[in-house]
Amino acid sequence: MEFFSQTYVALRGPTGQVQTPADTISRLVDRLSPATLLPDRRAAVLALKGLSRDCKEDVGDKALPGLIEVLANDAEVDTDIGKAVLETLHALCDTEDSTPNGKALGFKHSDALLANERSVHTLFALVKDTNFYTRYSSLQLLSTLLLNRRQAVQSYFLTAPAGPGSIIAVLDDKREIIRNEAITMVQTLISQSVEIQKVLTFEGAFEKFFGIVTQEGGIDGGLVTRGSLTCVDALLRFNSSNQSYFRETPLFPIVSQLLQFPPNIKMTDPAPQEFALQFWDEQKTLNASLIVGIMGIFVGSKGSTAQVPVFTRCFIEIALASNFPTSLKVQALRLLPPNINFSLSDITVTPYMPVPETNGEEWDRLEPASALDALVELTIHGEYNGQDGAKRSKEGLELRTSAAAVFENFVRKEELRLAIVQAMTPPEGCETTKNITPLLHALTLPLASSGGLEPANVTSTQLATMLFSHLLRGSPRCKAAARLIKPEPSHAPAENTFFVPADGAPPAAPVEEEDLEKDPPQTLLQILSESLSLALLSRSRADTSDREIREWDRLVISYLALLSQWLWEDPRSVREFLEAGGLSVLVEAINQTSEVDTLVPGMCAFLLGICYEFNREAGEITRRTIYPILGRLGVDNLIGQMTRFREDDRFRAIGPDNIVLTYPAPVLPTSTIVASRDEAEIWFDWALVDFWKSNYYSIQRAFSTEPDQTSAKSSGPSAESAMLIESLRDVIRKQSEEVDVLQKKLKDATTSQSQEVADLKAQLQTLSSQVQSSEDKRKEVEKEQEDLLVLLDEVTNKRKRDKERMRKAGLEVSEDEDDDEDDDDDDE
Repeated sequence: MEFFSQTYVALRGPTGQVQTPADTISRLVDRLSPATLLPDRRAAVLALKGLSRDCKEDVGDKALPGLIEVLANDAEVDTDIGKAVLETLHALCDTEDSTPNGKALGFKHSDALLANERSVHTLFALVKDTNFYTRYSSLQLLSTLLLNRRQAVQSYFLTAPAGPGSIIAVLDDKREIIRNEAITMVQTLISQSVEIQKVLTFEGAFEKFFGIVTQEGGIDGGLVTRGSLTCVDALLRFNSSNQSYFRETPLFPIVSQLLQFPPNIKMTDPAPQEFALQFWDEQKTLNASLIVGIMGIFVGSKGSTAQVPVFTRCFIEIALASNFPTSLKVQALRLLPPNINFSLSDITVTPYMPVPETNGEEWDRLEPASALDALVELTIHGEYNGQDGAKRSKEGLELRTSAAAVFENFVRKEELRLAIVQAMTPPEGCETTKNITPLLHALTLPLASSGGLEPANVTSTQLATMLFSHLLRGSPRCKAAARLIKPEPSHAPAENTFFVPADGAPPAAPVEEEDLEKDPPQTLLQILSESLSLALLSRSRADTSDREIREWDRLVISYLALLSQWLWEDPRSVREFLEAGGLSVLVEAINQTSEVDTLVPGMCAFLLGICYEFNREAGEITRRTIYPILGRLGVDNLIGQMTRFREDDRFRAIGPDNIVLTYPAPVLPTSTIVASRDEAEIWFDWALVDFWKSNYYSIQRAFSTEPDQTSAKSSGPSAESAMLIESLRDVIRKQSEEVDVLQKKLKDATTSQSQEVADLKAQLQTLSSQVQSSEDKRKEVEKEQEDLLVLLDEVTNKRKRDKERMRKAGLEVSEDEDDDEDDDDDDE
């Protein structure tokens, strides 16, 4: 009691005098001096802790140096004063304080605390303390300092004697609250610091974090699992040294096992059902996303290991044959390498379909199909064969466009593209293609029906035109093969004609009696021209709602985009398009200047310029036929239409990784169909935007070129020359591949020879050792023989001397002994 009374009197001052907070703080600061007793300093720190909330500025200005001294001198000695001073410093450095000027004061006090490395070194030393309050408060203060001044703390950590060891030790703490706080602190500590990432990696950070993930139940764990996986991701991403180290650890093969995907599966083995069908919640999805991201680091890196193909196969299974959430499927497709070095047609997947009205608890397993078929099916129809395709959610469209991007990467080689296109051409002896592939079916799909325009069909046709343009772009041989495609006319209704590749070929059309007067079959290019004309006619009807007009516009843009890339540098296709009535279709669309939408006239002007520029084949419609039409339309008008097209927000919003746009909310709902908040739409893909920007000025110049003149672009190689150049490129490419194969064989042979030389050297070394050992043994035997001879000689001499003495002594010596002696003399 006497102690508290004296403390109270000391703080109160003279009786009757009013005490201000500043006076009280000054008195408390005096008691922080090392000359005072430890209990006095403890009481002063506790009092300052209480005042720090209401008098943050005064406590920081006057008491912060004394508190730093107490932290350095007393925190490790007395746990109570350590806890108090840590909590006080945390309150002073807190920038989330809602009081006036609290954020600025937090940064100011953080700078004062970090003026030298002593304080940070002390904090990391306190982290090793096993006391709960000391360790927890130290972690809290370090987290706050890292949020305020991360780079300063990171630089001090690298010089702290107890830095890395304290971090690894605290990750082993069995108390969850401390371990969780440590994980949060480490996330900030390793951010953008390659050196700290390396230090913690070689201290065993990977083992600690994966141990925590395992203890928490893998991806089914909660926030702790997410925090640990976030740390692992930060240690690996943008750190090639840690990636190389992690590849050599036993943890690397089991990353996919966290998703229940076997680490030693072969490309031909089916994926297990426990991987494909799982129960998902939001937290599990976030954890799985981190694991997929970690696997993607190695799939996209240059280092090659046996585990990378397993990761790639895992991504394919996630996207095409599982019930993973859509966001994970999108992520898996985007992480597939752009230079796909394996054949999707050689990989077999087993798709699953949810049973209706079971809330995703029951699934039907479909027949196995190739990954390429499943990829095309996913692109054209959407997830689970288009069950929710009509909704056109942003996630669903991102999944389908991501699948289209994977298809584009897969068909970069012209041999693959040509094989796919030739599979759509009629076989020998047939006029039409009877085996309609899903891609060709979607391209020729009748869109208008008695019930109106189906939004799901519009999206399917849009994506089909994108896939087909990937097959034709920049390949004269593929374009020549595409001109031969003549689809079998379909008499079945447009509704419910989708099918899964696993179901086999599409249903055959009903057999009808042969019509002797029927028209010859149309080519695919003629069908697309006719579909473009019908779409432009439908959008111009008076009874069409604004929403339906927007649907038709997207469809028209898709046809125009495909035709633009098809007709580019292909005079024969230009002639066929013009003879199919394409010129009048384009001119009529450009003349409709009253339309609000600027995309359709601009794209029509661009395609008209392509037709004029590359109309080099003899036919009914020549350049001289088109030139007066350009004059009537007005070159300035055409260029203006293209300029407005280029400046449209929908065109400018397209990027390499972003082609899905949010559907605009209507100002006044004029239709009974109301767009949902999550609804999205597609106008272009990045390949078309890049193609358009690259050739925009060439078409502008072409409008001003006389019919008999040739522009700079058209003065280049013709289609035949382009085909010759392309064939020579193929030869060069094949020769380069052969050179690569030979170099690989040479490298393997050199490696095998080096191994044989090493083996021979080892055998020589062994034989040399054996010879040396035999020589040593022989020398030892010879030495023993010499010793025996010497001994025998000594015995013989002694015997002679003994006989001689016996004779002198008059003793009788036997004849045998004499004979022996004589023999000995003879031997001598």
